[in-house]
Amino acid sequence: MGRWFLWGFLLLLQVCGFGSADEEWKKIREKVSEAVNGYAPCNPVNCSCHLSVLHNDLKPFERGISQDVMAATVQKGVGTHYQIIGHKLYREHNCMFPARCSGVEHFILEVIDRLPDLEMVVNVRDYPQVPNWVQPILPVFSFSKTPEYQDIMYPAWTFWEGGPAVWPIYPTGLGRWDLMRDELKKSAAQWPWKKKETRGFFRGSRTSPERDPLILLSREAPDLVDAEYTKNQAWKSEKDTLGRPPAKEIPLVDHCKYKYLFNFRGVAASFRLKHLFLCGSLVLHVGDEWQEFFYPQLKPWVHYIPVKQDLSDVRELLQFVKENDVIAQEIASRGQEFILNHLQMEDISCYWERLLAGFGQLLTFKPERKSNYKHIVNSAVGNTVPAPDEA
Repeated sequence: MGRWFLWGFLLLLQVCGFGSADEEWKKIREKVSEAVNGYAPCNPVNCSCHLSVLHNDLKPFERGISQDVMAATVQKGVGTHYQIIGHKLYREHNCMFPARCSGVEHFILEVIDRLPDLEMVVNVRDYPQVPNWVQPILPVFSFSKTPEYQDIMYPAWTFWEGGPAVWPIYPTGLGRWDLMRDELKKSAAQWPWKKKETRGFFRGSRTSPERDPLILLSREAPDLVDAEYTKNQAWKSEKDTLGRPPAKEIPLVDHCKYKYLFNFRGVAASFRLKHLFLCGSLVLHVGDEWQEFFYPQLKPWVHYIPVKQDLSDVRELLQFVKENDVIAQEIASRGQEFILNHLQMEDISCYWERLLAGFGQLLTFKPERKSNYKHIVNSAVGNTVPAPDEA
């Protein structure tokens, strides 16, 4: 009798919805386990972790880049034209975002003594410039793209300076990557996992309405997530912050007090993603369309929790990580370790060198210096400037 009563009681629980969460958690646990078991750590030597991206981006040009194609690319005005000749860097006078060009130039000048003569067009806008339908494919360097574009990805200017172009941090940006690494490591030490607040967290402007569901969830369930919109340079009224006054900007180091940190794309890929991992918090990364050069080695369920672009699964995922704390911490630790080990400043310089050296080998012509271009050198304070005799 007792056995039949217990069986009936359990059946009633299932019918009423009890126990279904555990079944869902089981599915997610299996995803994590399968991803972790299938993950092979990458080779850290000579920035080899990221070279598959470089090879894929350069593959469309394996038959060579002619002088005519390069001239057509320059003429399109889709970026800033650079020349490297005799281990010196030259640039056309105009740059849409001077601080961004300076961020790019810093890394080129670091490795220029080991580069062949070459020229390239570097796009410092947020958005990529070479959709798949463009023929012939134009060799344009961009920091970010989706599968619908064939731009060649390079490590963004923000690793040194120059953005994002958002008030109040433009043009200084989020901070030099090597210095921010140290700051965020200190903050992570002050906020170990057990001391972190068990809530999701997001602060950012309304770059896209894709972020709206999280803001609304925060208003409905503040115990689950703390998410608010801040003001940006386009802010005109509370309509731009979903009917409420804009929230105060929160420094990245203060994000570390929360266990779960959300990352959304901006106009293109989000500059903050790499920073969030360093908190030792669990990153919930929304959508998978936009890429930077280092994204492909970050694996969903291994280094971060993937969230659907429409956020339809966000409540469930937040509930899962709250109820599966050990798994959440393990994912957070793997993400933090990856960024610490494979996205150091030497990895950025290494990628720039291998990218430009590989690109230079594809040119089927010898670049001739344009006499009206600026000669770019490093200044005493660390940014780049025209050489004194050519300013």
